[in-house]
Amino acid sequence: MDWQELTNLTGGREFTVERVRLNETGVAIEGAFELPQLAQLSAEDQVFVTAFVRCHGSIKEMERTFGVSYPTIKSRLNRITQALDFVETDPAPSRAEVIDRLRRGEITAEQALSELEGPT
Repeated sequence: MDWQELTNLTGGREFTVERVRLNETGVAIEGAFELPQLAQLSAEDQVFVTAFVRCHGSIKEMERTFGVSYPTIKSRLNRITQALDFVETDPAPSRAEVIDRLRRGEITAEQALSELEGPT
């Protein structure tokens, strides 16, 4: 069963995966696992996101693929964006990292204070 079948089966209702089996080893793990965010989208939205990635983020190409207007594509992207949490790709350095860089002379005391205070 693939994610699309599972999404259709559940009808968009919340569910919990309780067992995961690693195919190549046969090892099974039991617990309560959340699905990845993309797998929690409707099947139609999963297809849309896949198409968007295959189009390398080109809205013009998406317009041609789906035969709809720019505002329609943007509206759908905005709706899907609201369903997904932002993933921080450049997390702030830890206090220890900042202090180590200060000790090594890589940054000034002023830069260290600025990094420790974080964005304002």
